[in-house]
Amino acid sequence: MTGKKIEPALLVLADGEVFEGEAFGATAPNGCTTGEVVFNTALTGYQEIITDPSYAGQIITFTYPHIGNYGVADFDNEAKRPFTRGVIIRDLARRRSNWRAEADLDAFLAAKQVPGIAGIDTRRLTRHLRDAGAMPGAFGTAAESDLRTAARNEPGTSGQNLTELVTTKNPYVVDFTGVATPKRVVAYDFGIKTTILRHLSGIATVEVVPAQTPAAEVLARNPDGVFLSNGPGDPAAVVGAPSIIEGLLGQVPIFGICLGHQLLSTALGATTYKLPFGHHGGNHPVCRLETGMVEITSQNHNYAVDDGSLSKDVEVTHRNLNDGVVEGIGCAKEAAFSVQYHPEAGPGPHDAAYLFTMFSELMDDFQKGRR
Repeated sequence: MTGKKIEPALLVLADGEVFEGEAFGATAPNGCTTGEVVFNTALTGYQEIITDPSYAGQIITFTYPHIGNYGVADFDNEAKRPFTRGVIIRDLARRRSNWRAEADLDAFLAAKQVPGIAGIDTRRLTRHLRDAGAMPGAFGTAAESDLRTAARNEPGTSGQNLTELVTTKNPYVVDFTGVATPKRVVAYDFGIKTTILRHLSGIATVEVVPAQTPAAEVLARNPDGVFLSNGPGDPAAVVGAPSIIEGLLGQVPIFGICLGHQLLSTALGATTYKLPFGHHGGNHPVCRLETGMVEITSQNHNYAVDDGSLSKDVEVTHRNLNDGVVEGIGCAKEAAFSVQYHPEAGPGPHDAAYLFTMFSELMDDFQKGRR
């Protein structure tokens, strides 16, 4: 960042709020980038957050003021490239300080074609989004009038099937451990993160398949379990996914997280709704109702499951202690369970890592029941 020419930039929200800042990262086409503006409260892990495919269609506001302090390293990428539309921060670190760092954040975003805006009063912006809700916005070096028009014309994420942008085109097998395992898991890629694959590889050989892979094709692979990944956008817009999951229910154990949780719930007959500003951060308290234990969790979602729409066969297993949102469900009849948060914690606390062990045990019990 040192020696780089500073270009004034503006952030304009769809409701007309304007914030002044400075451009960094990639240069947006015509000096303008648009997306749904959300805020993330995590204190560390900015690279993992920026490369999380769940942010497709969105612009990330970091509430923590100092971003870029420790640079970036390829190992920390959660996807091959970021899908976020842009990054908003208060203070961009002028120098990185970390023995692992391979580049600074400014250069990383420029190389990955992600625009950023720094110098924003992120405290005022966050308070506004908390009160008014996540909303479309536009930022860049373009004229304020052009940014206003762009912000008003940005559709946001409602009704958008953004999984089409992030899912793999072809199936592939991952193996991070190099140790042979008897279990085989097929993971649906709705926007899957690398850290999730690392955790799954600890319990099984994992084959990742595209989001619209038919249930029959998955069952033909004879998996011990099926994993439904995280992903971006509106679960109601992921046409076909609930029907696919219906074809898997009862045939194979299923574990879903985030968008996968919402899609599994939909397949079980529930409905979803959009939260005012979502859950984005690494410090959300969740109660595991079976034990009363509280987990501090990593979360990234704008939609939630309506617990009033859940059938009697579905049990609410976890609940958010901030706002009461359903954070987990279980359906013993169908050998399926899911959570709204991220047990792989990339970034975040590791309180919920036990869920991968639960998935492994569910696969074992399912096989015993077949004998």
